[in-house]
Parts: sequence; structure tokens; C-alpha cells
Amino acid sequence: MIVADRKPFDEILNSIKDYKRIILMGCGGCVTICFSGGRKAVEILASEIKIAGNKINREINIIEYTPERQCEYEFIDEYKKDIESCEAILSLACGVGVQAMVERFPDKIIIPSLNTKFMGYPVEHALWEERCAGCGDCVLEWTGGVCPIARCAKKLLNGPCGGSSDGKCEVGKDNDCAWQLIYNRLEKIGKLDNLRKNRGPKDWRTSTNKGQRKIKFEEAML
Repeated sequence: MIVADRKPFDEILNSIKDYKRIILMGCGGCVTICFSGGRKAVEILASEIKIAGNKINREINIIEYTPERQCEYEFIDEYKKDIESCEAILSLACGVGVQAMVERFPDKIIIPSLNTKFMGYPVEHALWEERCAGCGDCVLEWTGGVCPIARCAKKLLNGPCGGSSDGKCEVGKDNDCAWQLIYNRLEKIGKLDNLRKNRGPKDWRTSTNKGQRKIKFEEAML
């Protein structure tokens, strides 16, 4: 799932300083699950903004909505009338949701209030760790299901660097060395021979290095 967290409150407050009638729009998808953009997060941020407005004697009219998903037109169109009458929309959605709003309502000011981080896995309650970088060329088959692109700080494809120690990454000592995890996994499933093959340089054209990526599912369009 996409993981995001809220921008600093001062940054959010500064971004809406020129507007009095604002829609604060959350999203019922990924950002609800990671506690950053669901209905509760909308209520909390709205309260904080109103309190801040009262302190500086400035009236801010906030309308609160949380569609099921902000990244699909059918869910945001429900609020079209109010959107057209507001001055700005403060979005508590990931970057995809923000851009969907921009494309659907091109004449409106759309302001992000979250920083989209990564595609993550919930390792425990309220804690997510990056597991996938969306590189477009999955290598999990030969690394035993541990991603060196997302989990190795140097994105190495042929084993660990010389800086890892005691199974930890030299870039961040709290982080496991991805290649130690890969080795342990391959050893467990009897696939250590996977490490004997030298892998060539990664073709980053499947990632964002070739520009915007698109996927078209022909079967679904029949």
C-alpha cells in the first residue's frame, strides 16, 4: 500500500493563508489505513486549522469530506458543487489523489497536505516499512522475495557492499542489510546458486528514468 505522512502544520497553514473557504478532502484508501488521511485525520487537521485561525483572529470556513477514494473521478464528482464554490482544496491524499483532483478540476487550487513516501508493509501496528520501489522490473524471484531495490540503500544487484556489518546496513545501523536477508532466505529455500550468477546493470528505463509510465490492460477494455 502507498504510505504517506502529514506535512508540518506550519507548512500547511502557510499554504492556505490566502484562502477563507476551503474544502479539506481526505481519502478512504491507503492513507486511511496508515492513519494520515482518513476521516479522523480530516477532523483533527480541520480542528487545528480553526484553532490557529482563532488565535490570529482570522475566520476560515472549512468543509470536510472523505470520499472512498480521491484518485477516481466517480468518488470525487459527488462533491462537484461544493468544489466549484470553494477557493481551494486542501488534500489529505497521496500524490496520485492530488493529481486526480487537479485533472478533474483544472480551475481549482489543489494543495497537498501529505508527503507520499513509499509502498510499504505493516510490520507491526502503526509501523510501515518500505518493501517495493515500483521499479517495473521485479527481481524477487532470484532474490528469494527480498527486494534489493527498495531495501538496499545502494540498490545493489550482486551482493552486499563492503560496509555492512553484523547483518546491518552501514547507511543506517537500525536497518537490516538487504543482502544479508537475501542470503539467509536463499539458504533457507536451497537457492544459494542464485548468487553465483552475475547480474548485469539494471535497466532503469522500466522505472521513472524514461518518463511517465503507463499500463493498458487490453482484456479489461473489451
